[in-house]
Amino acid sequence: MEIKRIIGGILMANCYIVSPSGTPSDAKASCYIIDPGYDPHKILKYLKASNLEPKGILLTHHHVDHSGNAAYLRKELDCPIMIHREDADRFREGADVLLEDGDVLELAAAGSSGRGLKLQVLHTPGHTRGGICLMSERERICFTGDTIFNVDLGRTDLEDGSYEEMVRSIMDVINNWGNDITIYPGHGDPATMKTVRKINLEFLEIVGDSR
Repeated sequence: MEIKRIIGGILMANCYIVSPSGTPSDAKASCYIIDPGYDPHKILKYLKASNLEPKGILLTHHHVDHSGNAAYLRKELDCPIMIHREDADRFREGADVLLEDGDVLELAAAGSSGRGLKLQVLHTPGHTRGGICLMSERERICFTGDTIFNVDLGRTDLEDGSYEEMVRSIMDVINNWGNDITIYPGHGDPATMKTVRKINLEFLEIVGDSR
């Protein structure tokens, strides 16, 4: 999997562009755009330079710093916006595909030596009702939006947040991930779950300090 991170806005939100690995330089590869909150022209420039064709715009949740330019890119690129059903009513621009827990999003490899890409939708409410993570089991990576970061967790005191649901998402989903999983959060740098289990005090407060 190829991953491009574009950081934008005053909140330093991460947008990720992901595509299958092993694509020949002269072939157009499919990709997903994850959380395009800011800098749509940087995104378009990268897509053109990398010969990428988006198959979807994936939103980990509805907040504007992650979704602010989704509608603009949908118009420019003619590709659908995808968001979890529980967040769709709060995304004012209107989604094209409503995601559910367990859905699998796939991209075929463009080259004979490449590998396709699969992302599984994991419903992780807490920051918002419809917050999701996007897991690639084979690549051992997960795009976590604002559910979990390297050093803390997403806020639960906003409009449709819930600390109780965040606790359930941490205990029932995220705490089951192996230490070799690398998280790519909505803000801040990637980290392995091994590192998260050492330095993320909010996570440890919920699961217990097992260091």
